[in-house]
Amino acid sequence: MFNLEDLSQLRNELSRSISAENPYGRVSGGALEDPNGSGPARRLGKGWKVRPCIDIQPGETVELAKITGPGTIRHIWMTVDSKAYRSCLIRFYWDGEPFPSVEAPLGDFFACTHGLRYSVNSLPVAVNPSGGFNCYWPMPFRESARITLENLAAKPVQNFFYQFDYSLGQLPEGAAYFHASWRRSMTTRENPEHIILDGVSGTGHYVGTVAAWTQFSNGWWGEGEVKFFLEGEEDPTICTTGTEDYFGGAWCFGETFSAPFCGYPLWRKEEGEVPRHGLYRWHICDPVRFRKSIKVTVQALGWYPDGTFQPLTDDIATVAYWYQNEPHRNFAAVYTLQELWPR
Repeated sequence: MFNLEDLSQLRNELSRSISAENPYGRVSGGALEDPNGSGPARRLGKGWKVRPCIDIQPGETVELAKITGPGTIRHIWMTVDSKAYRSCLIRFYWDGEPFPSVEAPLGDFFACTHGLRYSVNSLPVAVNPSGGFNCYWPMPFRESARITLENLAAKPVQNFFYQFDYSLGQLPEGAAYFHASWRRSMTTRENPEHIILDGVSGTGHYVGTVAAWTQFSNGWWGEGEVKFFLEGEEDPTICTTGTEDYFGGAWCFGETFSAPFCGYPLWRKEEGEVPRHGLYRWHICDPVRFRKSIKVTVQALGWYPDGTFQPLTDDIATVAYWYQNEPHRNFAAVYTLQELWPR
């Protein structure tokens, strides 16, 4: 838990930063691009905002950062046109692993769901006007960190701005690795349940959920429970009383909100659209700890007119966030743009 008193404690670390102006995080390596007589900085020369952003071509995967450890990523800032929120995949690799520990659509990773731009005011993630993505999850690594962005769209992603602020130094004993995984499913009346996370083995703790919920029926949609299955159990140890309860609200919400640990920042239904919802819940003060495995699910339930629960057919996409020791199981997938596209 962050404590302002920590700011007074000296650490044997060195601060570094990677951006388009210093793509390798080198010492005295920022703002060295030469405008060569072109662009907005052509009258000012080197050192005056010559390369603040990059373009990503269709089908291209760019390496945004490659860092030799040990160290910890402390802050991430990015901004780009909202069309890239669901057409680009961000991935993080720790210590040279062959498959990613983080894989999610760019917008969903920063709690901006459905490919839409809106503000989020929370502790570990903040999305500020107008589309400024900020992430404060600490991400330690012992040997190396590698971060990539893949553009699945048929058009270039232009004006992609980014910055990774990190520190180099030894990690405390027991420091675990950050993970995040995106899943999407269509629930049915026969099986009105979405799996948020499964297939995790190892020791760790669960720290957050982002949900993009698309309704395909009228009425209340959030009566289902969020359940945590620990250590391979068949019945859950942790079971919430309803979807809005898990995300920190009550009685069908009634309005949107964005708070430090939980929020319902998006409710949208414009003419010709189905209702769409964006939610987040951070387990910062109450991480869900496991020793061997964890599975997390959510039900899609509404009401029949006779006062009984109605299983719903809804489109649900989630990002699960957790820390664990390595190695982890390979949860990476090969996505098409159609699989990511918001309805």
